[in-house]
Amino acid sequence: MSADPAAEAARRRTFAIISHPDAGKTTLTESLLLAGGAIHLAGAVAARGQARRTKSDWMKIERERGISVSSSVMMFEHEGCVLNLLDTPGHEDFSEDTYRTLTAADSAIMVLDAAKGIEPQTLKLFEVCRLRDIPITTFINKMDREAQDPFALLDEIHAKLAMDTAPMYWPAASGQRFAGMLDLATDEFVPFRRLEAGEQGFAGQERQKRGGNDFLLGVGDDVRAELEETSELARAGLPEFDLQAFREGHLTPVYFGSALRRFGVLELLAGLRRHAPPPRAQKAMVKGAETEVGPERSEVSGFVFKIQANMDPKHRDRVGFFRICSGRFQRGMTLKTAAGKGFNVHNPMMFMAQEREIADEAFPGDVIGIPSHGGLRVGDSLSQSGEVVFQGIPNFAPEILKRVRVRDPLKQKHLRKALESLGEEGVTQVFKPMHGGDLVVGAVGALQFDVLDERMKAEYGLEVIFETSPYQAARWVSADNRADLEAFVEKSAAQMAEDVDTAPVFLGKSAWEIGYVQEKNPKIRFSAVKERAA
Repeated sequence: MSADPAAEAARRRTFAIISHPDAGKTTLTESLLLAGGAIHLAGAVAARGQARRTKSDWMKIERERGISVSSSVMMFEHEGCVLNLLDTPGHEDFSEDTYRTLTAADSAIMVLDAAKGIEPQTLKLFEVCRLRDIPITTFINKMDREAQDPFALLDEIHAKLAMDTAPMYWPAASGQRFAGMLDLATDEFVPFRRLEAGEQGFAGQERQKRGGNDFLLGVGDDVRAELEETSELARAGLPEFDLQAFREGHLTPVYFGSALRRFGVLELLAGLRRHAPPPRAQKAMVKGAETEVGPERSEVSGFVFKIQANMDPKHRDRVGFFRICSGRFQRGMTLKTAAGKGFNVHNPMMFMAQEREIADEAFPGDVIGIPSHGGLRVGDSLSQSGEVVFQGIPNFAPEILKRVRVRDPLKQKHLRKALESLGEEGVTQVFKPMHGGDLVVGAVGALQFDVLDERMKAEYGLEVIFETSPYQAARWVSADNRADLEAFVEKSAAQMAEDVDTAPVFLGKSAWEIGYVQEKNPKIRFSAVKERAA
């Protein structure tokens, strides 16, 4: 392997997969890993009972419910490219984890259900991508089922996402009539074949060139006529693919297929290799000055976008997911936070979901795991000098607040420690009231409490009770003048708490009360977002 960071970065593609629940994201992830040789058996998602697990869904609650609630990282090679696939939670209750993961991605694949088109969660995730100028490739899934008209689907993307759509292939019907797709660039037809039960590999067959004896062989006359007409309309009426427009976020290349039948996946992967951007420069402060840190910078630098505890239940481990932005990382290096705290990285890990192997070196675009027993936090910047500080990763004010206590009063200290650990990991937000009382736990959605309950039992042996909290809203408070902030905190002590960073938080009984208190205290800022850069 070349030791040149710029050359190595050029062959990296670090991308996230986003979708509405049930659009087929986990199945597509599995198919991509199969294509890259990272796994050798497919179909686990469709299995039932204990067999219902995939490489990326490894938590017990994920296997039981068949949903993704935690971000995973998977690295594999394909055709000379190194692909870092960041799988995001599919459930909207975990949108904060998705946001954090997208900070580490250079592009995204948006998976749409061909029958449903753009759903509310898809729209939310797209907005997050737009905030970060992340180029999006669209994969319209489940074409082997009855689907909407492809023009209607593309019109919806254009209207709702304000992006041009450039189909790279054009489907021949859908559902039982689905016959394959036409490559609009080469005018070759890729026939669809349904896989036999238990058959591994991919459903695509030899491409059929226009003019050859086998072109559209076996395709019914009605589907053939429909394909010829609609593909010409698509060529004439829809934009051609433009690399610059794609990378600037104005255009999305569109692929059609079936992740479950493993059709269209190889074509999607080829497009990703050719068009998705290599690691991009990241905004940062270096020695107090705003700049951009690119892969060519010789100093190793990057940021922690996720903390995962207890990936291996046998070891009480905590692993920081570290996105490398510059330099050639080598095992045994010492990296420093902006506060000057050093981490000697003896056992850095490369991930294949829960499986891991020691990484001797890594390059810009790669995500490595840094084991730590505390000390690393989401949003930490790490570099050899300790002078590079990347833009912080925000925390969002929770929408549901509950009190939490442990059934066994003798385990109160264990509860606090476990909650603080999960709070640092970003599973939940934990607020410690300044005037004693039970800890208050905040979450974006109700399912987060189910996950918290499950993990408390499985990883910490704690039975917890969630109770209604008198509070409905939380806001971080700050002021230009320290004395003004201290006076407000003292006056409002009964409703003040601290988060895991000991930052002051005002707990409101309602959103109306937050507005009222804000109006009465104009010198105090009430923030629904807290950015932690370190």
